[in-house]
Amino acid sequence: MLEIDTPEELLRHVGETIGPGRWIDIPQSRIDAFAQATDDRQWIHLDAERTQVELGHAPVAHGYLTLSMLAVMMYDLVRIENVGRIVNYGMNKVRFIAPVLAGDRVRGEVTINRVTHEDNFVRAIFDVSIFVERLEKPVMIAQSIILYFNEDGSGR
Repeated sequence: MLEIDTPEELLRHVGETIGPGRWIDIPQSRIDAFAQATDDRQWIHLDAERTQVELGHAPVAHGYLTLSMLAVMMYDLVRIENVGRIVNYGMNKVRFIAPVLAGDRVRGEVTINRVTHEDNFVRAIFDVSIFVERLEKPVMIAQSIILYFNEDGSGR
């Protein structure tokens, strides 16, 4: 984990890889709750019997569920003591490389790709990889953009 005092200190850590973080369980109940919240009730996510027969494994977590775990992973990996606001600005790239299955555990790793000082915030671009225990290669990669504002609302 990277623990720093202010958003500006991220500038000194460009190129560093942080993690991997802690394991997070992806039980079927989490997949079911995500399906309910998003109205994405495709059988591949919810029907254990059918996925076993047709695909030979447990139901598949929604790709966007895997992506949504990024928020908690980032909080676990990068801690800034004196920050006013943290804004998830978006993504440059997202790739779902392999399925996350019901019962898997996921964890993330980030590399600080680029950090810039903008008018009133610090913009950081992180290269993120998400892994499951059963595979060596990542199941998802993304490039996440986060804006950090100091406690007084400025980026300075």
